[in-house]
Amino acid sequence: MIKVNDIVKSFDGAVVLNHISTELKDGQVNMIIGQSGSGKTVLMKSLIGLHKVDSGQILFDDRNIAQMSEKEIRALHREVGMLFQGSALFDSMSVIENVMYPLEMFSDMSKEQIVERAQFCLRRVDMPERAFNLMPSEISGGMQKRVAIARAISMNPKYLFCDEPNSGLDPKTSLIIDQLIHDITREFNICTIVNSHDMNSIMEIGDHIVFLKGGVKEWEGSRHEIFHSGNEALNDFVFASELYKKVQTAALKDHPTD
Repeated sequence: MIKVNDIVKSFDGAVVLNHISTELKDGQVNMIIGQSGSGKTVLMKSLIGLHKVDSGQILFDDRNIAQMSEKEIRALHREVGMLFQGSALFDSMSVIENVMYPLEMFSDMSKEQIVERAQFCLRRVDMPERAFNLMPSEISGGMQKRVAIARAISMNPKYLFCDEPNSGLDPKTSLIIDQLIHDITREFNICTIVNSHDMNSIMEIGDHIVFLKGGVKEWEGSRHEIFHSGNEALNDFVFASELYKKVQTAALKDHPTD
């Protein structure tokens, strides 16, 4: 679990995160949503120690990253998996070499154990074995995202951070990646944090949602509660399209008092 207690972050006197508090639990997909400039990217970077907060606490199972040295933060990062927006695979390495890389860098495993672990992770994300030795340029964008997820979980992380995981993917592939993130989170009891503005993802896998507006936590709840939030700013963001306005209307009609 990650506990965020009253954090403030500013740049050149401008407050970007204004007294944010929340709890991001294990075994859940915790989503950070909001418009561009809302502070969601700064919040994610603060959570993993890339930004030092001005005040408040960020507790990784009672360890305050806000008070850690750079060395301690690097040690903590061994418990963290990262799924980058553009997959960020190494072009010069094969699929399996990309997954093996963090294990070679940060684990004490033997070569044989590293290969076995990389193969396990690739199979877990349903990568066909024929693709293990292909280069990233030889596989689709959806497959590249699968490889990136396999690499992110290779070190068996306690915490998984995903930055716009569906960026650049078609709707069908996006749903598959969403389900994969959801299933891995449950299976390995990971504390997963997703930075997203994809409404399909929010509705499909948002166990816990934090909505930011202007650096303030405007609302938080589950994907089920989002239909009945009564928060005008959240409704304007989530139900901006005509399609989602119809979805909200239908949900309120079916469950008027939920």
